[in-house]
Amino acid sequence: MANITSLMISIRQNSRLVKNLRIHIRNLSVEMNGGKDGCEEINLSEKLLNPTHSQDVTEISKEVCKVIRSKPKWEQTLLSDYPSFNFHDPSFFRELLKQLNNVLLSLRFFLWLSSQPEFLPHPVSCNTLFDALLEAKACVPAKSFLHSFGFSPEPASLENYIRCVCEGGLVEEAVNVFDVLKEAGYRPSIETWNFAFQSCLKFGRIDLIWKLYAEMMETGVQADVGIETVGYLIQALCSDNNVTKAYELLRQALEDGLAPSNDAFNKLISVFCEEKNYDRVSELLHTMIAKNRNPDIFTYQEIINRLCKKHRQLQAFQVFNSLKDRGYAPDMVMYTTMIHGLCKMSWLGDARKLWFEMIDKGFLPNEYTYNTLIYGFCKIGNLDEALKLYKEMHDRGYKETTLSCNTVIAGLCLHGRTDEAYNFFREMPCRDVVCDVVTYNTLIQGFCREGKILQCRDLLKELLEKGLQPSTSSYTHLIQKLCQVGDVQEAKKMWNDMHNRGLQPMVCTRDHIINGLCEQGCAVEGVEWLMTMLKSNLKPQKQTFDKLVQSLTQIGKLDDSLLVIGSMFRVGYKLEEGTLSCLLNKLCENKYQFAESQLEEIINFN
Repeated sequence: MANITSLMISIRQNSRLVKNLRIHIRNLSVEMNGGKDGCEEINLSEKLLNPTHSQDVTEISKEVCKVIRSKPKWEQTLLSDYPSFNFHDPSFFRELLKQLNNVLLSLRFFLWLSSQPEFLPHPVSCNTLFDALLEAKACVPAKSFLHSFGFSPEPASLENYIRCVCEGGLVEEAVNVFDVLKEAGYRPSIETWNFAFQSCLKFGRIDLIWKLYAEMMETGVQADVGIETVGYLIQALCSDNNVTKAYELLRQALEDGLAPSNDAFNKLISVFCEEKNYDRVSELLHTMIAKNRNPDIFTYQEIINRLCKKHRQLQAFQVFNSLKDRGYAPDMVMYTTMIHGLCKMSWLGDARKLWFEMIDKGFLPNEYTYNTLIYGFCKIGNLDEALKLYKEMHDRGYKETTLSCNTVIAGLCLHGRTDEAYNFFREMPCRDVVCDVVTYNTLIQGFCREGKILQCRDLLKELLEKGLQPSTSSYTHLIQKLCQVGDVQEAKKMWNDMHNRGLQPMVCTRDHIINGLCEQGCAVEGVEWLMTMLKSNLKPQKQTFDKLVQSLTQIGKLDDSLLVIGSMFRVGYKLEEGTLSCLLNKLCENKYQFAESQLEEIINFN
């Protein structure tokens, strides 16, 4: 047990750790008593003065319990109330713990006792209180108590402590206790190991799982490792993006006649869906059925959700219908996910059918479900139906949100009704709905699409004045439109402002500026922008190269044209036939011999 003792930190009488713990427990106990600082005082003048040693410990403990429960600052007077009593007696503390029936008040008493002169923690009292803390699932006080007093809990108590701290999320503490038990030669049960594995998964500490597993093997419990442990390891491998090993471990377990839990299968299915490996997904589903691990609602929910996220809504819909054919009842989340997927495909008829089917099954649409269908109608341009549904949502008592308003504004802007969208936007504050950067970006994009640059600038200015953090989208569409209308200098100012705010411009933004420069007869400056892109390992669009070559050729900058063409070939593009013909004509007009020497190289690359 010496190794277990080494885990503990010997207490000093006035240590800061114990003092802080004492304050913490005092606060907790005051809260549990309702925070009544003005409790009536107990009259001790008759009953409690000068107790004799012959008084029964049980009777004294009952009296002290009354004091502790009713007197907020009992620590200041308890010794004077009982000047002759030995509070260090383990039998008294055991009885007090029983009578109080409040482990935090008992811990508070123990901390008070530890502050007394010549205090030595009695092992029996320490173990009794430690076990009581574990039984009460008080993991934080139990951890502080364990590390504050020099006592040696029984190995079985430490095993319970592992479960307690795991439930509280202190999984790293649990791993440390496994180390102590291993050094002491004590082997925890396989159930405790599995409990720790499960907790590490729950709290995202996959790194600790592998440390625990290595210690588990060193302890010699290989023979006890069952399918539950294998299931946790499969999930851990998936979380570590090592799906190949996870699948191999599953196949090995199946060959050994073991079938992991649905959680392990579901995790693998989720990862294979993420990787678009749908053959593996199908194989795993059939394996589950063959091994009597029938796919549950969560299995199908994961598949449908992943398929929809990967734009495989048709396959998701097939799985959804198959699910119902097998007798499973989709829940609200699955209905909403599938409705959203169908809306993405513009299958509003099927989405509407699911909507009414969901209601018939007893699931009333919530805010998110309404927004999903509103988005669908906006997508296909049925704005009247979308607005009707929006009103219905509001009439049913659902509060308007930034998300729901943004959905309507996006739909109106998408179909050229920007004035309505702008009016809707201006009414949001009156309805206590906050406008966010998405709201502004959506309107800026809509106005840019209609060439309303002045309104776009005003919206961007308002966004900044409100203290909102702009995004790349706040600038991209406006820069593009400014370049298209010939105001490249203003576009460059926007670019610099975006850059100064630490925003990373989209690659296409540079393409827009280069094209704008070419339109303004500044193709040489456009070459500088192009070379900066290439040095930053950014790939310009093919149209950008073509535009530059054409503009440079027209103004007689043939050397620059050839430089751009060389860069164009290096990134894998070919020159348009018309652009090539124009360039060769210019080369022949100006430098026939030079043109001849370059002709073969250009043709070979092209």
